[in-house]
Amino acid sequence: MVNNLLILFSAMLIVLCVFPMIIKYIKKKKRYNLMKKSGIRDIDRMKGYQFEAYLQVLFRELGYRPVVTQQSGDYGADVVLEGRNKIVIQAKRYGYKHQVSMDAVREVLAAMFFYKADEAWVITNSFFTKHAETLAKACDVKLLNRYELEKFIVKINPTNQPKQFTRKGSELY
Repeated sequence: MVNNLLILFSAMLIVLCVFPMIIKYIKKKKRYNLMKKSGIRDIDRMKGYQFEAYLQVLFRELGYRPVVTQQSGDYGADVVLEGRNKIVIQAKRYGYKHQVSMDAVREVLAAMFFYKADEAWVITNSFFTKHAETLAKACDVKLLNRYELEKFIVKINPTNQPKQFTRKGSELY
């Protein structure tokens, strides 16, 4: 009886120790597959204007009429979407360890008023600071961080992949 309890206890202990490791492995594998499908590593190698052009392609596939604004003096919007409603987008292509500050939220809010838009978004291949998240929530600005951008790209499944925007001489940008 004691041996059976000891065996049962040992088996439960092994399961309790191994199960979290299996869950962690599965989550890690899903993240890797999402990263691979989305082409986020290619986005990490893009220049800012290439990222803006890529966003233009993504939103065109969703039925919007996207316009990339001029590189300077854009009044806080890198891409303006015309469609069911007008959306201004501030695109931040950073190294994924560099966080996007609340300045990006302020810029896109100004752009929303300048372009008379209905919505304001900030999209990045990185992450946002807590201050940026707090301000965006208070002002109803939509934020897409690295992970959300990956999911967004995979959901759209665009014909033009990010790698096409990083090639020299590409006519896509």
